[in-house]
Amino acid sequence: MIERDWYRRVDRSVPHPARMYDYYLGGKDNFEADRKAADEVLRVLPEARLMALENRAFLGRTVRFLAAAGIRQFLDIGTGLPTQGNTNEVAHEVAPDARIVYVDNDPMVLVHARALLADRDEGPTVVVEGDVRDPDAILGHPDVRAIIDFDQPVAVLLVAILHFVRDSEDPAGIVERFKRAMAPGSHLVISHGTQDFDPERSAEAVRPYDSATAPFVTRSGAEIERFFDGLEMVDPGMVRLPLWRPDGDPPPYLDAIWVYGGVGRRT
Repeated sequence: MIERDWYRRVDRSVPHPARMYDYYLGGKDNFEADRKAADEVLRVLPEARLMALENRAFLGRTVRFLAAAGIRQFLDIGTGLPTQGNTNEVAHEVAPDARIVYVDNDPMVLVHARALLADRDEGPTVVVEGDVRDPDAILGHPDVRAIIDFDQPVAVLLVAILHFVRDSEDPAGIVERFKRAMAPGSHLVISHGTQDFDPERSAEAVRPYDSATAPFVTRSGAEIERFFDGLEMVDPGMVRLPLWRPDGDPPPYLDAIWVYGGVGRRT
C-alpha cells in the first residue's frame, strides 16, 4: 500500500513542483531541495508567491462558480498538496452532494490528501494515483469510474499542471482526450504560466525546474487559448487570474501575475 511505503518512494534530494508550490503558499510539506529550488525562483521572480496565491484563489472561484451552476462532478488532476480551500471543501460548501476525484502522481500528495479526507462525511471524494500524461489511465481508473459518470456533466480541472508537460509529450493531445470524454454541459478549467509579459525573466525564473521532477514550460497566451478549442468560453474568457470573475476589484499587483486562467464549456 502506498500509505506504508510513500516515504521511501519520495526522493527528497530532487525538487518536486507540488512541494515547491506548497513552499510558495507558506506550507510545511516540503524538503530542503524543494525550498532551495523555490528560493532560486523567488530570487529572480519574487512575484511567484503572489502567482501561487492567485492560482489558489482562481481554483476556489471556478469551483464555486461551477458548483453554483449545477456541476456535481469534479475531476481535479495534479491536485498538489492539500491546503485551505481544497476543491472538495469549496464544492461542498455549495453542493454537499458533489463528487470529487483527486488525481496526482506524487506519493506524498496522495498520503496527505487521503489523511485529510479520512474524517469527512460530505459527498463521495477519493484520491487516486495517476499522471496527466496518461489520460486514458485516469479516465479508465476503476476508482474514477466509481465516482464520475462521464455521461453526465463533469468539471475537469487542469489547474497549474499543463505547464509541467513538455511539448514533446503532446499537451494539446492530452487536453483533447479529456475533452472527448466530457459530456455536453461539462467544463474544462485551465491555469497556465506564460512568458508573454517578460520573456527573458520568465526563462530565467523557470530554470530551477530543470532539475526538478518536471520542467516548467511557459507558453504564450495564444498557445494556451488553443487548449480550449471546440469549447465555449465562459465570460470573461481567458484572462490573467485575478480578472476571472473576481470577488472585488482587481489587486494593485495585477501586472505581477504572469498566469492565464479560463473556463470552457462543452456544448
